[in-house]
Amino acid sequence: MSATRSPARLWRRSLQFRVVVGTLVLSAIVIGLTGWALVRSVADGLAEGRRDVAVSEARAGFEAAQAQLDAAVETQDGAQSQTLAEMVDDLSTTGSETRPYDLVLEGPLVSGAGVAAPVRSSVAFDESTVPASLRASVRDDGGVFWSYSRARPLGTDESAPAVVVGGRLDVPSTGDAYALYYVFSMAEQQSTLDLVLRALLLGGMAMVLLVAGVAWIVSRQVVNPVRLARRIAERYAAGNLEQRMHVRGEDDIARLSTSFNQMAASLQSQIRRLENLSRLQQRFVSDVSHELRTPLTTVRMAGEVLHRSRDRFDPATARAAELLTAEIERFEELLSDLLDLSRFDAGAAQLELDAVDLSQVARDVVQDPVVRVAGLPVELEGADVPVVVDADIRRVDRIMRNLVANAVKYSRTDRLLVRVAENEGCASIAVRDFGIGLRGDETQRVFDRFWRADPARTQGGTGLGLPISREDAALHGGTLRVWSRPAEGTEFVLTLPRAGGSVHPPAIVSELA
Repeated sequence: MSATRSPARLWRRSLQFRVVVGTLVLSAIVIGLTGWALVRSVADGLAEGRRDVAVSEARAGFEAAQAQLDAAVETQDGAQSQTLAEMVDDLSTTGSETRPYDLVLEGPLVSGAGVAAPVRSSVAFDESTVPASLRASVRDDGGVFWSYSRARPLGTDESAPAVVVGGRLDVPSTGDAYALYYVFSMAEQQSTLDLVLRALLLGGMAMVLLVAGVAWIVSRQVVNPVRLARRIAERYAAGNLEQRMHVRGEDDIARLSTSFNQMAASLQSQIRRLENLSRLQQRFVSDVSHELRTPLTTVRMAGEVLHRSRDRFDPATARAAELLTAEIERFEELLSDLLDLSRFDAGAAQLELDAVDLSQVARDVVQDPVVRVAGLPVELEGADVPVVVDADIRRVDRIMRNLVANAVKYSRTDRLLVRVAENEGCASIAVRDFGIGLRGDETQRVFDRFWRADPARTQGGTGLGLPISREDAALHGGTLRVWSRPAEGTEFVLTLPRAGGSVHPPAIVSELA
């Protein structure tokens, strides 16, 4: 059997298969227990009926045999034994084909002895035919005793169920005692029980298959609309929002289909409205960014003139010129970031792939102007061997500049650690600082647009550097992750996939994770 159609896979994926199998198993258990109880009841009834008839008939035989012994007048040794033997012979030779029982005569009995030698038997039975417990009861006590057994003739391996009824016959003249056993065959009852058992077995199997068929038909009526809903939902996920379910009748499934169609229509309307809104927002951001470039260029030119002439101004005006230049630069950076985000949102961002050595990117961090101005020492780990991936060097450099600038400006660290590593599926580069770190809730929001760890900070970046960096990483099919602990520092890990590889697991796992 193919793996796609294996029972285990069907059990996991098919509700109808589970319903049918569950119904089949439960109905088999119920029918099996019911059949077992019925067979037991029939077997007990047949056995009790046969036992009652056997005991009644054997009791009459014991009374007739004892009366015959009491009436015997012979006093010679063995005369009573001869009388019993003749009685057994008469029963053995008369009506043997229709006789419902066989006789076994044993004796004379000796108290405390084992099995007495048979005097006469209508059929040569194996010793085990008469149970030892029944022999002991007959030998030690008067009365009529019975027991279920297996009648096994000598010289054969076949046996049949039987009820054995035994009683003791006393000889008045000599004081001897004999044991007479009636062996009533229960072959007819066994045949009847076998017939009932076969009928119950065949009927039970037919009933189980019928119940399974009914369960399959009923579950199919319920599962088919669910399967149709699943297929339509998959088409929705693929972007085809025009599909609808067929509504037939007015039952619960029909009402479910109607509700599903109403939900689909509502989702389609909402998605289209959100798509239109998203397009309008993207267009607005793009248009505003482009429209602001011309006046911003003019303002920047005027600001540069004022900045170059600040030495001739009074101190307050000179400071205003410096602030104006700084804010214009920040405004230009914000416009550039907004344009990049609008390209990401519109799906228009493109990669210019080339072979990039991440080890060289790590070594370039040492020469970064922000690092050199801050005078921070940079430790390199794993950057002594080439680690090459196909990437857009411009976007990788932008990611690294953002990470390094954030670490230098806001972490209050006294050193930086840049690590490079690779495995078969990907390569990673990490920037680690040893500063104030981030709290758990802050690491969850660090990639949100315009978010700052210190809301009171009004100077510095735009709050878009890390969101853009993560978009750059995702554009490569990679990831940008962050781990941090308060007072221990923060580490950002950029992971880029190799051709045909995967970024899971990453080549670098942070010690802060």
